[in-house]
Amino acid sequence: MIDKREGRSLPSENQRGGPPTARRRDHPVRTRFQNFDPRTFSFHRDPVLVLEEFWSPDEMAYFREAMSRQKWTALSEMPEVARSFPNCGNWAKAQINAPEASMFLNRVTLPCIADYIESFPNIKQRHLGFCYYSYAAGDCLPMHDDTDQGYGAAPGASLPARRLALATYFHQTWEPDWGGELLIYEPKGSRQGERTLELSHCIMPQPGTLAIFAVPRFHRVARVDTLAGTNRRLSIAGWFMTEHW
Repeated sequence: MIDKREGRSLPSENQRGGPPTARRRDHPVRTRFQNFDPRTFSFHRDPVLVLEEFWSPDEMAYFREAMSRQKWTALSEMPEVARSFPNCGNWAKAQINAPEASMFLNRVTLPCIADYIESFPNIKQRHLGFCYYSYAAGDCLPMHDDTDQGYGAAPGASLPARRLALATYFHQTWEPDWGGELLIYEPKGSRQGERTLELSHCIMPQPGTLAIFAVPRFHRVARVDTLAGTNRRLSIAGWFMTEHW
C-alpha cells in the first residue's frame, strides 16, 4: 500500500485559503488523456473526472508484472473488512512496492489534484493511501460514500479526511458484458423522509482508464460477471487525504 504522510503542501499552481464555491456540473468530464488540460480543470466545478488512455501499454504491462510478484490478501482473510462489505465475493488486495509507488505517484499527481487538496484550510498533514486490487467473477463492492473508515482503526484514532478517490485499470482487456463497472450516484431529494439516489456515472473499467472523484460520493463496483471467465479486473485504487488542526 502507498501510505505517506506529508507536512508540506503538494506542488500547486493555485494556492487558495478555502474551498471555492464554483458551480458544479451534473455531467462528468470524460476525455482522452492527451486532450486533457489539468491546469484548467477543477474538482470544485467538475467532481468526477474520467481520463481514457491515461497509461501506455508499456506502463500497464509494468504494473501487471509488479502485481504478479505481490502477496495478495483475499477478502476472506480480512474479517473486519468482510463484515463491512458482506456478500461481495472474495476480491483481493496487495501492497504497492516503493519503485512502483514512486512511478505511480509521479504520473497521477496532476496540478488539479494539488489545487483541490490545498483548497482546504488549516491542513496539518497530507496523506496518500493506495493498493492493488484484483476482482474475479462474482466479486463486487456495495454502495458506500468513502466516509466510513472505522474498520481496522484503533479505538479513538484520529483518521484523515478522504478528499479525492481514485481508481485506475491495468488488465489487458475487458468486454462490456463482463461487469465490474464503477457506478457513481447522486442524491435526488427525499421520499417519505428517506434520501434517494440516482445513477449519474457508469464508468466501464477499460484498460488504461483513470477515474478520480471528490469525496463524499456514493458509489459501488458492479459484480464481475461469470462471462469474464478467468479474467481479472486489475486496478490501483485509494485516496488523497488531509488531516487538519
